[in-house]
Amino acid sequence: MTGRKSISRRDTLQGMGAAGAAAFLGSAAHGQERSGSTKGAAEMPGRAHPAIVEKVFATPLIDTHEHLIEEKERLAGTKHRRVQADDWSLLLSHYLNSDLVVAGMPSKSYDRFFSAKTDPVDKWQLLEPYWPAVKNTGYGQAVHIAMQQLYDVEELSAATVKQVQAGYEQTRRPGFYQRVLCDAAGIESCQVNCLSAPFGESDMPTLLMQDLSIVGMFAGPNLKGFGKPTGIDVKSLADWHRVIDWWFDKYAKYAVAVKSQNAYSRDIDYEQVPAEKAEGLFKKRIENKPLTGQERKALEDHLFWYAVGKATEHKLPVKLHTGYYAGRNRMPLERLIHNAGSACELCRQAPETRFVFMHICYPYYEELLSVAKQYSNAYIDMCWAWIINPVAAQDFLKKFLVTAPANKILTFGGDYIPVEPVLGHATIARRGITRALSELVEEGWLTGPDAMDLVDPIMHQNARQIFDLPEKTRHLKNAPWT
Repeated sequence: MTGRKSISRRDTLQGMGAAGAAAFLGSAAHGQERSGSTKGAAEMPGRAHPAIVEKVFATPLIDTHEHLIEEKERLAGTKHRRVQADDWSLLLSHYLNSDLVVAGMPSKSYDRFFSAKTDPVDKWQLLEPYWPAVKNTGYGQAVHIAMQQLYDVEELSAATVKQVQAGYEQTRRPGFYQRVLCDAAGIESCQVNCLSAPFGESDMPTLLMQDLSIVGMFAGPNLKGFGKPTGIDVKSLADWHRVIDWWFDKYAKYAVAVKSQNAYSRDIDYEQVPAEKAEGLFKKRIENKPLTGQERKALEDHLFWYAVGKATEHKLPVKLHTGYYAGRNRMPLERLIHNAGSACELCRQAPETRFVFMHICYPYYEELLSVAKQYSNAYIDMCWAWIINPVAAQDFLKKFLVTAPANKILTFGGDYIPVEPVLGHATIARRGITRALSELVEEGWLTGPDAMDLVDPIMHQNARQIFDLPEKTRHLKNAPWT
């Protein structure tokens, strides 16, 4: 096998401890330029194959899903609905905050912990009773790893909280997005779903690439948020179609995809509803007349397919949330279980549309494997999955690679508002990818060279092709708002 690194199986899979991995990664004998992050490799277990460890931790990731606010907003201390205090507690403010509530943190303690009025050092006392219960969850590990790598703090404790806060302040300085994402996490580019506007005009457009949000185009729809910026006087369904057209005409050239998280409020079972049926329903909507549940669904379904049609016309993939809900104390599994089946119907109805189903439809990921295997226009994004359940994510990747074509999987998206935990999440993902490939080799499902050949596609090449990133980068370099 000329040009490939030969890998034996069980005998070599057992012999690599943490020190060995670190030495292996630091060896000048391997001589290749490394674009990824190697810090987290030293903690890999002995089973991880050394060549796979090196390859995965040296390979750049393309991050296909974030909610990052702009660096200038962080530096200005701009408040966000989930970002209140500008101190180390911010790292726990997205996702891990939900684990804290589920673990029993009272609302008064929660409010004080995330308050800007509480001294950052005093916050450890509020967290301490619940930290042992949450630090081993995927959410907790992402934060823990980020603190280790950014602040050089092995364990969060009363003895280290001052160092953590000092590290936070030292890190949060101009240029820290580049340092955290690129230098530390080995991320080549991110794809951001802006939460404050349909499309985020980023100051770093080729690093923080953007999705065009379509959820407000059809859910509701959001007449003010999407209609007002266009200047169109909306009095009919045709006018609203023009509003949707306006957003695509303005931003499709620069967007990497369109995104909808409408699965938080309903199944993704969108039916083809003709305009003549939707017209009267839209008129009721703009007149603020109540719609029945069936009427609301019919209007949403019509507008969904109109927006999807525009995305397809502009060659933009359609990203759809599936599965698990962020937050706490609300998640209708009886509805989520149908997401994978509905995904099949979407792919059948629109064979020319590239659908990207996000978050592996956790916990129903076995079903989503069937969608990817059956439909040529179905792609799966593992964004968020590594911190929802890292063991399940590793299991999913193993099964995917022996089930569906390997060019249909995207293996990382941090899905964070604050940037720092993205580093921890990326480390967890690299470890999971390494273990998945090593185990497939050990179990005889892949040869060593074949496992090595999969690393580049699943970590960045698939994303480049699916989202046409070279072309998008060319346009973004000349974006009119930069």
